[in-house]
Order: sequence, then C-alpha cells, then structure tokens
Amino acid sequence: MTPQQLVESLPIWQGKVRVEPLGGGITNVNFVAQDAQRKLVVRIGDDIPVHQILRFNELSASRAAHGAGVSPAVIYHQPGVLVIDYIEGKTQTPADFADDAVLDQALDLVARAHRDIPHFLRGPALTFWVFHVLRDYAGTLRDGGSTYATALPGLLSEAARLEAAVGAIDLVFGHNDLLPANFIHDGARMWLIDWDYAGFNSPLFDLGGLAANNGLTETQEARMLGSYFDRAPDAGLWRRYRAMKAAAALRETLWSMVSEAHSELDFDYAAYTASNLSTYRAAFAAFENS
Repeated sequence: MTPQQLVESLPIWQGKVRVEPLGGGITNVNFVAQDAQRKLVVRIGDDIPVHQILRFNELSASRAAHGAGVSPAVIYHQPGVLVIDYIEGKTQTPADFADDAVLDQALDLVARAHRDIPHFLRGPALTFWVFHVLRDYAGTLRDGGSTYATALPGLLSEAARLEAAVGAIDLVFGHNDLLPANFIHDGARMWLIDWDYAGFNSPLFDLGGLAANNGLTETQEARMLGSYFDRAPDAGLWRRYRAMKAAAALRETLWSMVSEAHSELDFDYAAYTASNLSTYRAAFAAFENS
C-alpha cells in the first residue's frame, strides 16, 4: 500500500476523500485530505531511531500543544499516522521574520508553549539535550562510515566547549525544531506545528534555533532575549545564548549529515548540510568572540 492509499483507507472520512501531497516536509510524508466535511493534514511516518523520533511523544506533545492553544487539534491517530486540523494560512519563511511584528508573534507563541504545554501533557515525556543528540549523531555517522567522519572530532571538541559555556539551565517544554516552515500565520494569529522533536529542554535552545534558522540580526536577537526574559541581556546571558545558538546550528548540520545516509525522501540533504555548516561556523565564531 502506498502512503496515499494508506491515507485514503483511513476510517475517518465522510464520503469521497480527495488526497494531495503536501510539500515541505523533510522528515515525514505529508498530505492534505478533504472529504465532504473538512480539510485535514495527514502525516505519515514511523519511529526514526537515528533521529530519536518516537511517535508516541509526537502524539502526546501535539495534543498538549493544542490544549495550550499553540497548535491545531489532533483528529485521529494510528501507528505511523497522525491526522491534524488543516490551518488555512501562510507558511513562514526567513524573510517573514525580518518583520519585528512577525517575530514578536512567533516569540509569544514559543513562550506560551514553554510555559503552558506542561499543564496539558500526559504520560511519559522525553528530554531533548542537544549535546547528547550531537554525540549520538556522531556515533551514527562513525558507525556508518560517513564521509563526514573525519570532521567529527573537531566538531565534538567545539560542542564540548559550547556545553560547558551553557552551564546550568532552566527547564521548559521545548519544540526543538523551530524552522520557519513550522510557523503558519492564518492572517489573524500564528500557529506552531510539527512536534517530532518535542521535549523538556533549555529555553535557550528554541531561542537559538529560532535565530539560527531564520537569519535574525543581532538587533533582533537582543529584542528577542529582552522580551523573553523581561530584561536586557547581560554579558553572561549573551554568552550562554550564543553557545546554544551555535549548538542548534550544529545539530541541524549533523541531522542533515545523518539524513543524507538514512532518509529516502526526495530532498537535497547535501546542500542542506553545506548551508547549515556555514550557519554553524558563523554562530561558533560569534560565540568565540563574545
């Protein structure tokens, strides 16, 4: 059975269902499906151990995120399938975040997720410690004989310096994958989707990921930190933040390196690796100079 046939066979449809591929996903296969009553998004994907994706966690986080008012409702699930409400709106791009009003809405959404999702979360919950993820990705790359293996000792040495600089953390419930495509604006408000990597984490990881993935300027970063922490960032906060921002960019780089070998999706992971490695190098240099 093809993924589209699987979608068509789900027992939730009222009358005839029209199914169309939904582009943009680089972890799952996604579809938009519309029957006689409603339009929904169907996400097809099993556990992905090399990326530490466990679908029970995605499901519970998605439900809690809807309870907290930051994400669309979960309509149905079965093993390998998650169905959520379709949001009619614009998927964001890095260019959208150049507008401070858009950044403020996104930041408010992230802060609400951090603060409110734990009140709705049920069952076992994961943590997402980026430095563990980096070490695990490096092991996967070494085990697979990756062509990137020779770069790993230097990258892991830098990661150790970043982890030491981050130091003690506050703990919130993080999204941990703040790519621009995971924000949707419906014309009135912003929504945050795709909870594959959700888990308890430092807020600095989401803030650093938001900046690294969307090309925020230093002025915007200062605005973001001041708004989130309700105070102007001092030198210590800047250094911890820059360390975590670099770690977020390195995680996206190693994620892509692993995906080059393990993903079957039609996506140019090699180009994505190169782009994110450049972002990481710039972020690490900013950390060193802080």
